[in-house]
Amino acid sequence: MKSFALLFLVVISGLGGLGQKLKPKKRSNDEEIKFRTKTKDVCTMSISGDNEEMKLRIGCKSRGMSYWCEFTGKPSVCRAFRNNPKIYWNQIAAELRKIPHACESTEVLKTTMCQKAPPEALMKQVAAGVEPDLANQKKPVQKPMRGAGQGSENETEAMKLAREHCWESLHEFCSYIIGIIRG
Repeated sequence: MKSFALLFLVVISGLGGLGQKLKPKKRSNDEEIKFRTKTKDVCTMSISGDNEEMKLRIGCKSRGMSYWCEFTGKPSVCRAFRNNPKIYWNQIAAELRKIPHACESTEVLKTTMCQKAPPEALMKQVAAGVEPDLANQKKPVQKPMRGAGQGSENETEAMKLAREHCWESLHEFCSYIIGIIRG
């Protein structure tokens, strides 16, 4: 009798999943993919939106400049995307690695897995911009230190505060930010 009850529970629990629809695997909206372009620009892809309208934002840093671009599309129209969006986004990153500038060289992002999909499945560029990279713009020259914790006489007040309150590896950055805040 105990074995019959156990068998009955196993069969019932197994049948519970039969009527459920399989949900497509999807990449988390907060997930980011990092990559480098052909010219070694350091880039990050961020994906947002629902399965209908997706938004892809690419931000890159390159030799003292930052640039970004945004793409929108409906990749969910492509069956292969619905089956495995992770491969889709990885294919886009792989294509972007082959070009020198992730935003200038591409108006439309295409993947091999969705070649035969309708045009609305393509990710089309809708915005782009370039900004100076403030962290690399105006680096103060670090002066040699005379003794432990003592700076030279010509050292700025901002650098003194940075040495007191920031980690050693961030002294220049902290000094720059303090200089901006103090005017």
